[in-house]
Amino acid sequence: MTAPAQVGLLHALWRLGCCIAMVVRGLLTCAIVFPFIGPAQRMWHVGVYCRHMLAAMGLRLVTEGAAHPGPVLLVANHVSWLDILAIDAAQPARFVSKADIRRWPLIGWMVACGGTLFIERERKRDAMRVVHQVAEALQHGDVIAMFPEGTTSGGEGLLPFHANLLQAAVATHVPVQPIALRFSDAVSAVSPAAAYIGDMNLVQSLWMIVRARDLQVRVQRLPALATAGLDRRAISDRVRAEIAAALGLAPGA
Repeated sequence: MTAPAQVGLLHALWRLGCCIAMVVRGLLTCAIVFPFIGPAQRMWHVGVYCRHMLAAMGLRLVTEGAAHPGPVLLVANHVSWLDILAIDAAQPARFVSKADIRRWPLIGWMVACGGTLFIERERKRDAMRVVHQVAEALQHGDVIAMFPEGTTSGGEGLLPFHANLLQAAVATHVPVQPIALRFSDAVSAVSPAAAYIGDMNLVQSLWMIVRARDLQVRVQRLPALATAGLDRRAISDRVRAEIAAALGLAPGA
């Protein structure tokens, strides 16, 4: 993978300072504003915040395709923790996320304030609990987003999809909308600056991001799929194939 083109050190430090200011803004919003507003207003604030945070890090957001009106389960490939910011910036949603994030200092609390549903992926029984939570949220008209790979894949391919949580859409007859995420930069069609894989920690990842030049994230919303008459495995296979095609990957990649 080609090394990303980088901005100057001072430019990167300025971006880093802007990110820290945005984290403080987010914490204050959660503590002072969120207790006094409803869910729809919270989602509006989340969308605005995520767009501003991407800009603070130097990312350009490009969106393609139309958002499905009403409740929908968004299913996306998983490259980085940036994926949540990118999807929320395009269409605010409640995410299903691994429980480890809930334990991150300050950030975990802020993510929880955004309505995230947390799952203990190491506990198979916990998936059923989250399926019920997602189904209930969809029945209330929420937009839910999930990453069926279960972990980040770096952006150059797709890992196998886990279909369990898709049962919530099947049970509630809510459509599933595939989303293809791709990060690129000044020299790479698939930027290594955004990848959050291996033993990388959040600080290392953030530094790579703020150093990258012309980093861009494309959020491509594909047509929503009706779930009537399909089982979760059939939906998972179809969604994975459509995301792979949108990313220009070979079938089964």
